[in-house]
Amino acid sequence: MSTLIRNVNAVIDGQLVETSLLIADGKIVDIAPAQQVGADEVVDGGGKILIPGVVDDQVHFREPGLTAKEDLTHASRACAKGGVTSFLEMPNTIPNAITQSLIDDKLAIAAKKSIVNFGFYIGATPNNASELKHAVRTPGIKIFIGSSTGNLLVDEQAALETIFAETTLTICAHCEDETTVRANAAKYADRTDVAAHSLVRDYEAAKIATARAIALAEKHQHRFHVLHVSTADEVELIRAAKAKHDLITAEACPHHLFFSVEDYETLGSLVKMNPSIKSKADNKALFAALLDGTIEVIATDHAPHTIEEKQLPYPKCPSGLPAVENSLALMLNEVNQGRCSIEQVVGWMCEAPARVWDMKHKGEIAVGYDADLVLVDMELKIEVKNEDQQTKCGWTPWHGTTLQGWPVRTWVMGHEVFRKQEGKDQFEQNVFGRAIQYAHPT
Repeated sequence: MSTLIRNVNAVIDGQLVETSLLIADGKIVDIAPAQQVGADEVVDGGGKILIPGVVDDQVHFREPGLTAKEDLTHASRACAKGGVTSFLEMPNTIPNAITQSLIDDKLAIAAKKSIVNFGFYIGATPNNASELKHAVRTPGIKIFIGSSTGNLLVDEQAALETIFAETTLTICAHCEDETTVRANAAKYADRTDVAAHSLVRDYEAAKIATARAIALAEKHQHRFHVLHVSTADEVELIRAAKAKHDLITAEACPHHLFFSVEDYETLGSLVKMNPSIKSKADNKALFAALLDGTIEVIATDHAPHTIEEKQLPYPKCPSGLPAVENSLALMLNEVNQGRCSIEQVVGWMCEAPARVWDMKHKGEIAVGYDADLVLVDMELKIEVKNEDQQTKCGWTPWHGTTLQGWPVRTWVMGHEVFRKQEGKDQFEQNVFGRAIQYAHPT
C-alpha cells in the first residue's frame, strides 16, 4: 500500500517546506517525488501542515490492572486523535513492570490493542538492579524518588547509587523528595482544601529530589532525564548542569505550563497533580526554558482517574489528569497566539523525545523514517468537551476551552488511523501500532 500526500507544508529539518510525500510499506520513501509518480492512494493536503507524529514519552495507560480508569484501546485512540503516534508508558500498572517478563507481557497486550506505536519503561525498585542491568525492548529505567505505589518507591541513597552506577539504560525519575513531602503532609494535616496539595508537594520537595538525581547522574556519568519539571528552581539546576555536560535532558507538561495554583478555585481536584501545579511565574519560567533549550521535551504525564475518584474530598482524591488527545492542540494554539513556532513545537514534541530515548526512525520527516505523520489544520477551531474525549475516563480539565489548530489526519506506519471528516472523528479499527525500536543495545 502506497500513499502520496500532495500539496502540504511539511516541517523538515526544522523548516516549513511546501512539498509532497510518498509513503509505502510503512516508510517515507520519497520527499518531493516527481510529478508523474503515482500511488495506491493520493491525498490532497489542501495546503495544511504535515508534521512528524508526536512522541509522548510519559503516559499512564493503566493496563494491566487499572482498566476502569483507562485501557490501551481507548488510550491509543486518544493518541491518534491528538496526533500522538508513539507513546512510552510508565511501569506503575498492576503488577508493576519491574522485570523483563512483565515488560514482555505489556508489549504483547499492546500488540493486540494499540493503534499507535508503543514502548514501556522498566521500573526500578530498591532491589531489582539485576533486572535493570539486563533489560531489553525498553526505552529506559523509571525511578520514583517519591510518590509511588507498590514497591516502586526508591529513595534510599544506597539503592539509588547502585542503579546509577550499575545500569546503562537512560534513567528518568519522578523527582519529589519523600521526606519533605511527608513532613509537609503532617504539617498541613488539618487542611481539607485541595490548594493544600501545592503546599505539601512544595518547591523544596521538587528542588531537593531533582538536585539529588542530577548529582547522581554526574557522579556516575549516567544519562538522566528529568520528568515533569514544575518549578523555576529546577530550571536553574538543569541549566547549570547543562553548562557543564550533556548528561541531562528535561521535559515539561501542559498542566505545568498552563495551570497555576490560582486554578484550584475553579477546577479544584481536576488539577491535582504530582508534582503539584505551582505559580504563574513558574509557568513563565518553564515556557522560557523551552524557548531557550534548557527543557527539550513536552510530554503529557497522561494519568487518568474516573471522575468519581477525582470528585472525592481532598486528600482522598487521586493525583493525575488526562491530556494526550489535547496536548498537540494546546501547543498549536500557542503557535497561533504567537508564543512559539510550529517548527519549535515539532522540536519539543516529535524530534527531541525520539532523540532522548534513542528511537530508530521516529520523530522526523525524512526518507527511510517510519511513516508516522500528522496533518494539522491551523485554522480549525474546536471547543474541548468532556463528551468528545476518547480517553476512557471521559473528562478533561480543558473542558470548555476553545483551541485553534488541530490534527485532522494521523498515519501510523503508513496506515491512516484517524481522520476528522465533516466534524466527526473516524478511527481505523485494525491495530497498526508496533513496538518501538531503539538504537541502544537490545
